[in-house]
Amino acid sequence: MLKDQPVGAVLPAADIARARDFYRDKLGLEPDNIGDEDNVRYTCGSGSQFMVYQTPNAGSAKNTQLGWMVPDVRAAVEELRAAGVVFEEYDFPGLKTENGIATLPDGGSAAWFLDSEGNILNINSGM
Repeated sequence: MLKDQPVGAVLPAADIARARDFYRDKLGLEPDNIGDEDNVRYTCGSGSQFMVYQTPNAGSAKNTQLGWMVPDVRAAVEELRAAGVVFEEYDFPGLKTENGIATLPDGGSAAWFLDSEGNILNINSGM
């Protein structure tokens, strides 16, 4: 039933205006629903969508909540860093980043960063 249906994500934000600024200024995304005050919806590649909504529960997840598949992680990291995005450094068994980028077991690579609300986001080439 769901196999061929589009997938979307929902992210929490303690301050929706701050989140809107982050997604615009750091990631270059413009909302689809400009007039709404308690949530913001974005459309990305292939029509995929995600929503950020106002809630006091933001930033409590300790896992990746949303990721973008990109053809070149290093180039994307450089571009996002130039916009002020700060990448996380990890050193776990099976996952170590160098200059913010991890090489994945399948040969791909990935990098993680936090949005303005503490949500863990990533870019990857091997999902």
